[in-house]
Amino acid sequence: MKQYLSVLFIIAVSCNQPAEKQTLSQFLSKGKWIDLSYDFSSETIYWPNNPVGFKLDTQFNGKTVGGYYYSSNAFFSPEHGGTHLDAPVHFAEGKWSTDEIPLEQLLGEAVVIDVTAKTTNNADYQVTVDDVTTWEKENGAIPDGAIVLFRTGWGKFYPDAANYLGTAEKGEAATAKLHFPSIHPELASWLSKNRKIKAVGVDTPSIDYGQSKDFKTHQLLYAENIPGFENVANLDALPTKGAYVFALPMKIKGGSGGPLRMIAWVEQP
Repeated sequence: MKQYLSVLFIIAVSCNQPAEKQTLSQFLSKGKWIDLSYDFSSETIYWPNNPVGFKLDTQFNGKTVGGYYYSSNAFFSPEHGGTHLDAPVHFAEGKWSTDEIPLEQLLGEAVVIDVTAKTTNNADYQVTVDDVTTWEKENGAIPDGAIVLFRTGWGKFYPDAANYLGTAEKGEAATAKLHFPSIHPELASWLSKNRKIKAVGVDTPSIDYGQSKDFKTHQLLYAENIPGFENVANLDALPTKGAYVFALPMKIKGGSGGPLRMIAWVEQP
């Protein structure tokens, strides 16, 4: 009897021992990192009416008079092109500029809503409220504080402008020839009123579809200080739920957007 009681005591003491504290590094080592950004280069996609794209100017590359190797460049880039942030002030006067967006707004749990079946034969498809509510029936409601990413499948075309934008032409007249899918304004309004989301992202050049004339989706979301991420890469590598996204732009004071290094952490099974 005494032996039995001793065993029970040992078990009870063991159960009351605090769990070993796990460091952040230990936790993150159980997952993998996924790059959601395209390189910035001469191939980077910009709106057709941008007079110039990304330019890397080599200022020095080679051996110095001191005998050691040294490399330094200057670069030029419009705010809006490649994988980038749209700050709310881009289409909403008085709302956050790039440097004013709270860090918490730019990182969080992500959900991926896949509409590739709808875009296969329709370059002008706009994601609807029904697409989202159908997704929620299978996956649960979009959680508060989520970053909502829409996968249209358009990433397979990047950086082929003719297929990705709908035209490889440059200049103001070329904007009328843009064809790619994105978010319907009715869905933008519904999300801002019915879900507490941090940001939206798309694997296309814009959160409005290519043929938009008034950029209403931009207007509606940005008026609520909900930023947008455009030209997001590798959405096919993310799970429907469970990824944690970091979307950190160059901190341009007073900027309406900026180049974005966007990554995701996904726990390994």
